[in-house]
Formats: sequence, C-alpha cells, structure tokens
Amino acid sequence: MALRSAQGDGPTSSRWDGGAEKTDFNAKRKKKVAEIHQALNSDPTDVAALRRMAISEGGLLTDEIRQKVWPKLLNVNTNDPPPISGKNLRQGSKDYQQVLLDVRRSLRRFPPGMPEKQREGLQEELIDIILLILERNPQLHYYQGYHDIVVTFLLVVGEKLTPSLVEKLSTHHLRDFMDPTMDNTKHILNYLMPIIDQVNPELHDFMQCAEVGTIFALSWLITWFGHVLSDFRHVVRLYDFFLACHPLMPIYFAAVIVLYREQEVLDCDCDMASVHHLLSQIPQDLPYETLISRAGDLFVQFPPSELAREASAQQQAEKTAASTFKDFELASAQQRPDTVLRQRFRGFLRPEDRTKDVLTKPRTNRFVKLAVMGLTVALGAAALAVVKSALEWAPKFQLQLFP
Repeated sequence: MALRSAQGDGPTSSRWDGGAEKTDFNAKRKKKVAEIHQALNSDPTDVAALRRMAISEGGLLTDEIRQKVWPKLLNVNTNDPPPISGKNLRQGSKDYQQVLLDVRRSLRRFPPGMPEKQREGLQEELIDIILLILERNPQLHYYQGYHDIVVTFLLVVGEKLTPSLVEKLSTHHLRDFMDPTMDNTKHILNYLMPIIDQVNPELHDFMQCAEVGTIFALSWLITWFGHVLSDFRHVVRLYDFFLACHPLMPIYFAAVIVLYREQEVLDCDCDMASVHHLLSQIPQDLPYETLISRAGDLFVQFPPSELAREASAQQQAEKTAASTFKDFELASAQQRPDTVLRQRFRGFLRPEDRTKDVLTKPRTNRFVKLAVMGLTVALGAAALAVVKSALEWAPKFQLQLFP
C-alpha cells in the first residue's frame, strides 16, 4: 500500500496531463498499464518489457504498479525478506547519531498534510531500516544523503518491502557511494565534464575556465535527485528510470540538466562562485521526459567505456559498480537495437537533421552507435536474471552481478 496518498500519484510530463487530448491520454495510459501487467504475469516475468515501460514516457505511472515492478527491476524476491535483527541496533550502531540527525531533518521529504503522528512513525521506521541494512552489510558505510533514497522507497513500497529493495540497491547501484572514502564517488563525478565536452565544447570550456568543478552535482548523484526536487512525482519518475538502467545513468542525467541550462550558464560571470551558485539550484519545472530521453541517447552515443579515459581516474574503473557492466556492454552490441530509445531519439530530430549527429561536436563521429543500441540502456543487470537469452554469456553475467 502506497504511503504518500496526500501527494497523490501521477505522471510527470505535460504530455500525460490530459487537457484537450484527455481521451488520447487515457487510452495511452490504459494501454501502458495493460502492457505492464502482461509483463508481470508472464512466466517468467518479462523484466525486459518492464524496463522499457519504466524508461518510456510516464514511467511506471502509479505507486501501486511500482510496488510490483521495482522488486522485479532489482531482482528481489519479495517472499524472502531479510530477517529482523535481534540486536538493539540503535544502541550498538556507530552511525545511529548521524542517521538520527539526518532523518530529523527530512521533514520536507514527507507528503504535505501527513498527520504528525504518522510522519513520526515513518521516521522511526526509516531509522531502523537504515541501521538494519548497515548491520547486515558491514562493508557498507553510511553517507549523508542515503536516507533520502531510503525514504523514497519507504513512501512508495512501504516498510515491508523497503529493506530488501534498498539492501539490493545499496550493494549494487549505490555501492560506490558507500565505500569508506569518496574516491569512487569522485570517479563517477569525473564523468560529468567529459559528457558535456562531447556535446557542447563551448559550455565545457566555459565551466573549466570558471573552475566550477563538479561538486555542485554531488547531492544530485548520491540521492538520485531526491534531495533537490520538491515534487515527489518527479523523484519517483527518475527512480523508475534509474532502476531500469546502468548505475551511471544518474550522472548522464546530471549532464543533460547542465546542457539544458547552457544559456543560463554562459550568461553567468565566468567565476566559480557564480556558476556554482546557479547550478546548485535545480529549476523545479524541468522538462523531465525530454531530459530522460536525451540522457538515454547520450548514454548510447557516449558509453562509459569511451569516457573512462577522460574521467581522470581510469585505474578506479575496475573497482566501481559500473565496471561490472563491461561484458554486458560488449554483448549488447549483438542484440537488436532498442526500439524505445531509437524511435524517441529520431522523434526529437527535425527532418533536416536526421542524417547528421546533432548531439555531438564536430570532432566526434559516434552517431553510428545509435544503429546498435543493444540493451545497454533498456536492460540493466537485474533483467538478466529472468530474461531468456541465447547468448552464452548471460548465465555467467547473472552470477557475476547477483552472487
């Protein structure tokens, strides 16, 4: 049962808002809901289809659907929850005081109008879930912002499912953020500027001249934007997208936000304070569906393997969660191009531009990547646990990612 009824469910794009095209909107929504339930009821579950639904316009639409689909995207067996610890986790945890402070400061993450008693109960559950995951996984280290991710799951899927889902997320997608040092987190941030450079060298050079760095995007990355977006609908839409994709997709989404704000940045004084202040404040009225689509396009055009050399920490790549996708990226080239991203990319191009690469700078020639859009974006690691594949690498890859 969803916990955020006070805010309600609903898609995030104006193209899904009805208006004069209410009939068409309802038809599309009904069709998508039917396709999601068909994928859920398949034997085995069609996780590849669920990933496409999570990526495509509107995402998974409602929290009721997310409660069913998010566990599938993470390859979590909801019938086997982690055992409740018999220990007094609050008394024995070195992280308890910091977790308590962070959770107490998280009032705005709860739906407006939620009764105080209910909110306080959820905050207590939030503390216990975080401490349970840390106790079960001593290799994980708490970081400020982790609670922003956990509370999102708590509000969407409830207290029973949250521990299992967040534990899997923490040991995979979020693994690099939970190291004892920030080295791997810095490495991931180092992908931001090379992505921007590939698309808009002028903007990249301006930001380099301003010496703004990438720290403005840190909270975006480690909270999956949960800390910086005020509308919970936008947060869960992004979570649909990120759960269905490669662990590095949030940094691609961060890049498209910066690219979208190109003119604002270039109009700034070319100094660190001005540019950092601008970029630290995310507009709340972003065209999320357009940016999601573009992030997927950029990921296919400029995959992490091509950007690693420019990310200035190549030797760290083998230690990050993203590196586990290396074989997957190679094998995905053997798959049929992904229809969703390919069609949506072409849809955003003007007819006269469809024969040239409008996203890359002149010195690059990677548009051919769109012709082999495998499943690099449409499928993530969890899909391989249930999707039948003729490729011999699939079972080995599944075991590698989900021991």
